[in-house]
Amino acid sequence: MKLFGTDGVRGKAGDFLDAITVLKLAKAAGIYFRKHSTTKKILVGKDTRRSGYMIENALVSGLTAVGYDVIQIGPMPTPAIAYLTESMRCDAGIMISASHNPFEDNGIKFFDNHGDKLSVAAEEEIEKIFSDVELMTNEQVTGKEIGSSKRIDDVIGRYIVSIKSSFPKDLTLKGLRIVLDCANGAAYKVGPTILEELGADVITINNKPNGFNINDNCGAMHPETVAKLVKEYRADIGLALDGDADRLVVVDENGEIVDGDKLIGALCVYLKNEDLLEGNGCVATVMSNKALEDYLSNHKIKLFRSNVGDKYVLEVMKEKNINFGGEQSGHIIFSDVAKTGDGLASALQVLALIIKSGKKASEVLNPFELYPQILHNMKVSEKIPLNEIKGLDELLKPLRDKGLRDLIRYSGTENKIRLLLEGKNKKDVEDGIQTLISFFKKAL
Repeated sequence: MKLFGTDGVRGKAGDFLDAITVLKLAKAAGIYFRKHSTTKKILVGKDTRRSGYMIENALVSGLTAVGYDVIQIGPMPTPAIAYLTESMRCDAGIMISASHNPFEDNGIKFFDNHGDKLSVAAEEEIEKIFSDVELMTNEQVTGKEIGSSKRIDDVIGRYIVSIKSSFPKDLTLKGLRIVLDCANGAAYKVGPTILEELGADVITINNKPNGFNINDNCGAMHPETVAKLVKEYRADIGLALDGDADRLVVVDENGEIVDGDKLIGALCVYLKNEDLLEGNGCVATVMSNKALEDYLSNHKIKLFRSNVGDKYVLEVMKEKNINFGGEQSGHIIFSDVAKTGDGLASALQVLALIIKSGKKASEVLNPFELYPQILHNMKVSEKIPLNEIKGLDELLKPLRDKGLRDLIRYSGTENKIRLLLEGKNKKDVEDGIQTLISFFKKAL
């Protein structure tokens, strides 16, 4: 049984992710973390999905069964779990969330004692333990060794303080009107609190979760809701979070949604100008537009690319000793502030950039024009390894000679191939994608 995907374990709650599977997964994870245990404590948080109750209780059962003491802190953003795991000196942290997915889905994300997402190797080891029935049985504990659980409700203040401290102390949000969409998710309390305590006039929407309305036509997946209200209330900016608040989408004062690559570019140059950019580099994924790469190059900043997924962005950041990176989708990592993508930490840096510039959001967050880009998904009958497809290299060479950038990969969950092509000349991109489509129709 394959459990882990690109960002933890995720699936339909009660189906793929049922109580028995979660209990077994918790036992396997507990056995893994116990090998390097120092405190015998694991932190568990969740977003606002109704199924979080089922999964949380199953996790507690599995973890206590192998000797762990569990600290439950209720609804909190994913980045808060990463921060609090290290701050509270736990062996590990677990976040129950399916991020931007609808309420029917749920997921489990694991963090090590430093608040970092687990490596692929660690996930593979947990899956191996999960499948070893004899080991899972033998590692159960009895008597006084069985773990305990307790719920703590006052840790929210620690996270609020940590995020507020990332905002320049000489600045205030006084005079700024902000529309904040909490997606009926995990930041419905902390989001408005942080912005209001820093002085902003905050119009908060979608902050009344009922277990079923998380991400429902709101938040980062539907920023058009914020865009409409920004214009209606004549706000200076709109901020849309996703269900677990690790993603941010920004809307300028004209109600225009800011492209994720433009946001990364503007923030990166801002950090360099403030002498806060380590390694003089930035990490984005293979999906980011080449215009971002060229824009950063013009500012003598090197762009490194990672696989899709914020944990892969962070891996390259560590490898290159860089403290800033992100995904086009809105996961932005300031590693000096947060261990993972943090929508609220990112929002404060965006606001600091705007205030220091003395300009409007539309001017500051639109630093370059994107190159034409086409993404096409095709169903395939068989996923033949790309290096085994005859004629592909010969097909790509003339496209690359024209300065086009290509990204060809199979979907990890469906029988599909994803074709991406981009370049400065729109017609070259359009002609090139048709060439690729025709080729793969025959080849696959």
